[in-house]
Amino acid sequence: MKLTRKGIQCTEEWNRAGIGLPQYDIDTINKNTIENPRWIHFGAGNIFRGFLAAVQQKLLNKGYTDYGIIAVESFDYQIIDKVYVPYDNLSLLVLMAHDGTMQKDVISSVSESIKADSTNTKQWERLQEIFQSSTLQMASFTITEKGYALKQMNGEWLPVVDADMKNGPATPKHTISIITSLLYKRYQSGKYPLAIVSMDNCARNGEKLCNSIITIATNWRDQGYVEDDFLDYLKNDSSITFPWTMIDKITPHPSVDIQKMLLEQNLEDMNIVETNTGTLTAPYVNSEVKEYLVVEDCFPNGRPCLEKAGVIFTDRVTVDLTEKMKVGTCLNPLHTALAIFGCLLGYQSIAEEIKDEALFRLVKKIAFDEGMPVVVNPGIIDPKTFVNEVIEERFTNPYIPDTPQRIVADTSQKIPVRYGKTLESYLQRKDLSIQTLTYIPLVFAAWCRYLIGIDDEGNTMKLSPDPQLSYLQKYLEGLSIGNLNNYKEKLRPLLKNKDIFGVDLYEVKLADRIACMFYTMLIEKGGVRKTLTSYLHEERESCI
Repeated sequence: MKLTRKGIQCTEEWNRAGIGLPQYDIDTINKNTIENPRWIHFGAGNIFRGFLAAVQQKLLNKGYTDYGIIAVESFDYQIIDKVYVPYDNLSLLVLMAHDGTMQKDVISSVSESIKADSTNTKQWERLQEIFQSSTLQMASFTITEKGYALKQMNGEWLPVVDADMKNGPATPKHTISIITSLLYKRYQSGKYPLAIVSMDNCARNGEKLCNSIITIATNWRDQGYVEDDFLDYLKNDSSITFPWTMIDKITPHPSVDIQKMLLEQNLEDMNIVETNTGTLTAPYVNSEVKEYLVVEDCFPNGRPCLEKAGVIFTDRVTVDLTEKMKVGTCLNPLHTALAIFGCLLGYQSIAEEIKDEALFRLVKKIAFDEGMPVVVNPGIIDPKTFVNEVIEERFTNPYIPDTPQRIVADTSQKIPVRYGKTLESYLQRKDLSIQTLTYIPLVFAAWCRYLIGIDDEGNTMKLSPDPQLSYLQKYLEGLSIGNLNNYKEKLRPLLKNKDIFGVDLYEVKLADRIACMFYTMLIEKGGVRKTLTSYLHEERESCI
């Protein structure tokens, strides 16, 4: 059995394996999509294949739509080369329920896959052609938090952005420059309307995407590459919109156990591939069943009827409240806390880690004691019900092969999103004091401890990718277990950094507490576990 267009024509084999097949004519859908594109997506990784492409397939299977999605990769071109092209843009989705049951489906809603490489004439011209089409309704994004960053932590432009600024829209390299260039082409072709939709786990994600695009466009305008009217086009809601969204679905790295199961069912070429950028990918996606997508309903050129597949369309205020609930309290901060402590304490699985009584209590306290007081119920999802589901059902799902090492990646980009807004809310509220926080500061201390690169048993750890990793580690050079010379001075520039924590932790009087926690975590082997336990039981040791 081969996961190709020809391979899935042997329907009996797939049926015997319990794998669902598309219920529509793929050739017709692909033709419609290529000739009259409606939806293009940037970021062709697991969350796209395991959620958004599957949502569109539900509409196709039910006859609610007659077009697919165009998938674009602007960062890791090998994803297209390794898991799209060889499989005719098909993928295999394996949904893993808490009770061990699995649902397997071939997803064929991706009609075309493209590398956003401006030096590849054929691919770049095709992208420009798509953006010149009046039928295009939506360009969506899952490029992670770091995809929107244009500057380094020292305030200077990222080198790739700096080059794009100087070179103009002809040969962009950074994703934001690429989309700005393509929007300029759309503007030149007829000022056609379009929704630019971030679906990343960022607070006010639509605003972030908008600001980054406007920054590039403004720079190009100042250098004479584009006209003033192009900026007006980007800022006019009747032409271009940037809807806010909240997305939630755990789609971990491909599981070796799932690979083995598929091979035993006679599927061929189910290889797990590590790309040049370190991404682990495969022709299949293993994912949890539970999923949420809440979208601000502002699409100036129409939109897919995704509500018929479970997507919630609402107003911006409700999206914002839902996103703050999930990203700022009920899921993502808890995931980050587990990721940091999990790496330090030697865990390889979130499901195993959450069985640790201390870590289970920690995430409960972060959510209910410190996060919930500043959460506003969005009305469409109850926060307490949501967080209980996350902790007691989703994190504990033993069939989701998610790891602390995956989740801890890019933590420098995640902390301001996942904790910063909670800190700001405490500062704004007269009935709350930020100095009462204990468990969020404990996570910050553990992350600083993580940056040392030594686990709680004194073993060297391989740290996960983070765009600021080398920059951050320089602050803590020379520190090791039992060697804390000048640790307060070394921590100071890190804890003062508002770009990381959302606030200056010295100004809000949390830095000394974090430094003390850091000290007790690093003073001896087992210090992380000892410190975690002591704060959960409020039996804290002193530090110097």
